[in-house]
Amino acid sequence: QVQLVESGGGLVQAGGSLRLSCRVSGTFYTGSFFSMNTMAWYRQATGKQRELVATIMPGHTTNYAESVNGRYTISRDNAKNTVYLQMNSLKPEDTAVYYCNRHPDDYGRWGQGTQVTVSS
Repeated sequence: QVQLVESGGGLVQAGGSLRLSCRVSGTFYTGSFFSMNTMAWYRQATGKQRELVATIMPGHTTNYAESVNGRYTISRDNAKNTVYLQMNSLKPEDTAVYYCNRHPDDYGRWGQGTQVTVSS
């Protein structure tokens, strides 16, 4: 079965930066299986629904939610089965647990996520 392990979160002041990583593992989920999928970062703030933050297609075409466009950059390293999210100019409203998964059809399970807390 697939495993998704997110890391890189933490506490940062407004205006700061963080880089998140998400490594995918599991038979039939890595290598070409990983590289052919669109991957995404999502986030869920306390008391709110999970929202889509950014996507990256197999050809590395990217899309962003309006709220993060220009501040976040999604990238992938297919050789490492890993997706990254560079977050700059962080705002308190970016505070959430961040998850990665396949998009639009997720893997059927989620990782533990990584907490990002932005102080004002």
